[in-house]
Amino acid sequence: MAPPSADANITRFAPPTAPASPLPAYQLFHNKTRAFVYGLQPRACQGMLDFDFICKRSTPSVAAIIYPFGGQFVSKMYWGTKETLLPVYQSSKKAAEKHPEVDVVVNFASSRSVYSSTMELLELPQIRTIAIIAEGVPERRAREILYKAKEKGVVIIGPATVGGIKPGCFKIGNTGGMMDNIVASKLYRPGSVGYVSKSGGMSNELNNIISQTTDGVYEGIAIGGDRYPGTTFIDHLLRYEADPECKVLLLLGEVGGVEEYRVIEAVKAGKITKPIVAWAIGTCASMFTTEVQFGHAGSFANSQLETAKAKNEAMKAAGFYVPDTFEELPDVLGNLYKSLVKSGVIVPKPEPEPPKIPIDYAWAQELGLIRKPAAFISTISDDRGQELLYAGMPITDVFKENIGIGGVMSLLWFRRRLPDYASKFLEMVLMLTADHGPAVSGAMNTIITTRAGKDLISALVSGLLTIGERFGGALDGAAQEFTNAFDKGLSPRQFVDTMRKQNKLIPGIGHKIKSRNNPDMRVELVKEFARNNFPTTKLLDYALAVESVTTSKKDNLILNVDGCVAVCFIDLIRHCGAFTPEEAEDYLKMGVLNGLFVLGRSIGLIAHYLDQKRLRTGLYRHPWDDITYLLPSVDSLGGTSRVEVTV
Repeated sequence: MAPPSADANITRFAPPTAPASPLPAYQLFHNKTRAFVYGLQPRACQGMLDFDFICKRSTPSVAAIIYPFGGQFVSKMYWGTKETLLPVYQSSKKAAEKHPEVDVVVNFASSRSVYSSTMELLELPQIRTIAIIAEGVPERRAREILYKAKEKGVVIIGPATVGGIKPGCFKIGNTGGMMDNIVASKLYRPGSVGYVSKSGGMSNELNNIISQTTDGVYEGIAIGGDRYPGTTFIDHLLRYEADPECKVLLLLGEVGGVEEYRVIEAVKAGKITKPIVAWAIGTCASMFTTEVQFGHAGSFANSQLETAKAKNEAMKAAGFYVPDTFEELPDVLGNLYKSLVKSGVIVPKPEPEPPKIPIDYAWAQELGLIRKPAAFISTISDDRGQELLYAGMPITDVFKENIGIGGVMSLLWFRRRLPDYASKFLEMVLMLTADHGPAVSGAMNTIITTRAGKDLISALVSGLLTIGERFGGALDGAAQEFTNAFDKGLSPRQFVDTMRKQNKLIPGIGHKIKSRNNPDMRVELVKEFARNNFPTTKLLDYALAVESVTTSKKDNLILNVDGCVAVCFIDLIRHCGAFTPEEAEDYLKMGVLNGLFVLGRSIGLIAHYLDQKRLRTGLYRHPWDDITYLLPSVDSLGGTSRVEVTV
């Protein structure tokens, strides 16, 4: 059986073709509508695809994304519970060439670039509708866009709009809100009521009202609250009038402007014959002593004619169904719907089963609907809140209390605050182990790697990889051997004799240069600090007693810095009161002493890297005269082999 391909879970769709016959002018959207999304808006794109999926569309409504600031690539989205890929193009022309069936663009460009991008889109002959989402578009630019759109025969929705929705067919961007709200408002299938509103937020309220009092929304458009919208109330209401599937019109106007009066004129002229439920928001403006500018740029009454009260009275006089207050609008709409059903104008259709909503894992987890075991566990730091935490301590407190690098190590390595002397000891160890000259193996490796032209990380790692039993590992070994002997109750002499019988050197004992008469000042510093600050130095005293035995044989068999640091560290974690005996033992087994050496020596290895870079040294090649060559050769007569030695 062949293994599944890497993209087995990617849903792919056959390229759709353009409609065989032109669509009627009143129909902006249908269940085959395809759109470009201008701008990188993954949440809006995913919302549109989720809407398509619950509406049981055969293909996604988003054909591609146009993003001028990046190269051509693909954006991964979900189609239901499976993944699909949306192409991303840098230019609208390229996108149009690849997707000739697209006739709608949802333009998320900012107010600074929306003019140029919309003008560019208007040059594409296949585009019939453009929704401009941006707020704050300069009025002059908006009027220029409107003029050009009329010239090209393109419908503009916006600016400053959430867009619109045609249930069961297509939705613009974030219209309708979250998917649970869309399902609750029954926007996954068409109803009989077509509405138009200035406010995008109020369109959500209309979706809810219509779904509760009628068979649902047929189409809804929010034209935007700016002074010069691309299309107005009358443009969309005339479309609804011409569409035989739309039975009831709903107009939600507001204070400011005179667009509602154009609808009144159309009704009086007989251009609109379908029943209209209407209301103009802003009746509370008359309660103020001065004129009030509401949220939208166009919601300001420049005359008595433009007040919400005057508009409502005029619409009621023209035969619109106008409630006395907005709170009564649902009742007025519901009564009208019932009368149309009774007269046979509206024939309710069987209610389909509500679709299942695909939920993103992150959202489901936030709602507490699912759980899963974590792949990783961290008990030392947390970066999810307002500020970084080290073992529960906010980073601001780390600096306020001036705990230093030793305090940070105590939090991150041991998950607790150690006494100040313990933190100082950790810092002291880092300082003492930072470097031991260029001749040791770790420093030499770093220097050679640096001179080979490698980067800092490579040079540092090459030096760190030499740390082991022969270099740097004496700390762990010394801690283990001295601790075992002390805990067993061996006298210093017995300990030395036991190691001799086992043919083992005592880790932490011995120095090439230093001796009892020429002491290592690093060791003296550690001993002095421990005796002055630690509660007890039992293991240090034991190690010094062992030193007395070994130096009686040879003067340089002293307790070296590795051994001294190791035994002092054991005294610290056993007697500082911060650890249980079991915890102290566990940390030793984890290699925490080796970690101290690695951390400290990294300082010096980085220093050697910087030193070589600063000196601009070239590639290192070891001299021949420092290598003994031992190569086998074959005797030319007898075929026997011998070794020639060349020094």
